[in-house]
Amino acid sequence: MTSQLEIKNLHVSVEGREILKGLSLTVNQGEVHAIMGPNGSGKSTLAYTLSGHPKYLVTDGEVLLNGENILELSPDERARKGLFLAFQYPVAVPGVSMANFLRLAYRSVHGNPSKPESRREEVLSIPKFRKMMREKMAMLKVDESFATRYLNEGFSGGEKKRAEILQMAVLEPEIAILDETDSGLDIDALRVVSEGVNLLRGPKLGLLVITHYQRILNYIKPQFVHVLVDGVILQSGGPELALELEEKGYESLVKGDSHV
Repeated sequence: MTSQLEIKNLHVSVEGREILKGLSLTVNQGEVHAIMGPNGSGKSTLAYTLSGHPKYLVTDGEVLLNGENILELSPDERARKGLFLAFQYPVAVPGVSMANFLRLAYRSVHGNPSKPESRREEVLSIPKFRKMMREKMAMLKVDESFATRYLNEGFSGGEKKRAEILQMAVLEPEIAILDETDSGLDIDALRVVSEGVNLLRGPKLGLLVITHYQRILNYIKPQFVHVLVDGVILQSGGPELALELEEKGYESLVKGDSHV
């Protein structure tokens, strides 16, 4: 069965101010969608709402993952259901190595209490996890020394984003949201991070790429592009829509021209 994230008429407020005003969108496993929009349009609000950040108050609408409304679930429960968020600004966690963090995250997501104990022990076995982690690091061309460094402490912008992609590779979500992954990256770091994402994309992963600029879409090529302005999706189309936006900007949409 193909996983599906379905957002229906989503209204979200932050500190009493409505940011999302009836957003609807469906992302299927195996698809790559991009959401583009000017600053303040609600892009990061959507990302944090989907991940379950308590600051964002849903006042109307539903978010269904495989038919189940996840809005009442905690962030870790949403992750266990197959949802993943790569943060725009990943935080540093001094004293916690990447390897330990990844194993704890993996235990939390895949150590399903409903599975037989023998199966859980197999999934959570340290040797098996380390072998799998090394395979993922090799696939993404991440140096093994990465595993012993403290999570994001002293990391460059590109290293922080690569750490997020490594986490996504280890957790193997069904639907992943990339919140402005290109933010703060130079062109070389952007290419390296995008190559990692492209290695993971395929029929088992649905991607929602949230971005302000078209440049990341030169590397992570979407099948669908949606334009978010003032809390609603004003237009959807194929990858050519991103190129039109890069050429003409968001002004024509803001002024009501539906043809960009």
